[in-house]
Amino acid sequence: MIVVHHLNNSRSQRVLWLLEELGVDYEVKHYDRNPKTMLAPDSLKAVHPLGKSPVITENGLTVAESGAIIEYLIERHGRGRLIPPPGTAERLRFTYWLHFAEGSAMTPLLLKLVFDKLPRQPMPFFVRPIVREISRKVLKALVDPQLQTQQAFMEGELAKSSWFAGDEFTAADIQMSFVVEGSAARGGLGTNHPKLMAWLERIHARPAYQRALEKGGR
Repeated sequence: MIVVHHLNNSRSQRVLWLLEELGVDYEVKHYDRNPKTMLAPDSLKAVHPLGKSPVITENGLTVAESGAIIEYLIERHGRGRLIPPPGTAERLRFTYWLHFAEGSAMTPLLLKLVFDKLPRQPMPFFVRPIVREISRKVLKALVDPQLQTQQAFMEGELAKSSWFAGDEFTAADIQMSFVVEGSAARGGLGTNHPKLMAWLERIHARPAYQRALEKGGR
């Protein structure tokens, strides 16, 4: 039996969604973030030394990292589903987006989260204006331009096909969901990117996505 060690508000929601799309039986073990620090509980370190999510266990195996988990589940349980055939242009696009999500896209999103929150953290009042100005400059000069460039790139790619890897929905779309949803929530993504917003509507309407939300929590 597959066990998904699921942390609330985390990338592991994608793993639940993939398993629902595949129709594979699994069990969810829930972990809650510390409400003050938003960090994962120490109990996750008993599953994997880094104490982070997502991580799954199956038959004595422990697999961590979203992309590695997706590749493992597709290979072991996919039976050719949700992945383009080898040697095709769609397969190359699939592999690219599977790695782009964490390798390129998440860094500016995380920086956006950090520098948006930093001026609101407890600190001496005389320091706050300095921190606020530093955060503003970092966001303006570094983070926001990267986000805008990436969003324009993703928008352009979705103008070529309905889904990230081609005309068929694949696990690459599942991997990219956290990126696009994060961009819509805090990265400035909106009606100025109609292809991405339409893609979000399509994934949110999928029955497997809705079932994963019921099991994992919004």
